Amino acid sequence: MPKDGPNRRRDTPPEPGGWETLSHRRVVDDRWLKLDAEAVRTPAGVVLDPWWLLDFPDWVLIVPLTTLGEVVLIRQWRQGARGFVLETPGGVIDGTDADAQEAARRELLEETGYAVGQTRLVGHLWPDPARNINRCHIILATGCARAADPTPEPGETIETVLVPLAQAGALLRDGQVESAMHCAALLRGLSAAGQFG
Repeated sequence: MPKDGPNRRRDTPPEPGGWETLSHRRVVDDRWLKLDAEAVRTPAGVVLDPWWLLDFPDWVLIVPLTTLGEVVLIRQWRQGARGFVLETPGGVIDGTDADAQEAARRELLEETGYAVGQTRLVGHLWPDPARNINRCHIILATGCARAADPTPEPGETIETVLVPLAQAGALLRDGQVESAMHCAALLRGLSAAGQFG
């Protein structure tokens, strides 16, 4: 787990007044998806069985700002949307990464070919706290410059999109960034850079 912030996992005690976990079983154990069924009891004594949880790995979303005053975004095929979606670069924090910032540097270089000058963790988000137990870590990357050709993973279809920093807020206002997590990451990153709100 990254050292950059909290991630409430199954072994973390719940907050007082929360639900009690009565039982837990893994139903699907795949490389990309783990599906758990839990029996839980609410403070009112109601038992919910099964309560489904998705156990995805933590991941990073990066808001990269170039030395030329641009935001580096990607347009990536997303099967669920059945189309290309404008997003911030990002990906899973894997076992080779010391922390979320290292994962951000690796993912940005792989997906876009851009190297990072400085990184700063600007926040964490729960993608879906009702059903998912993973966290998304938002990284502001500054001083980014093209250093190599992108090396996307097999199965990724990605195009790099450079947007002038002054126009990045309009992407959010105009609905050009439609993925909720990427909207939130872009807003948090631009705000941390003093460029929005």
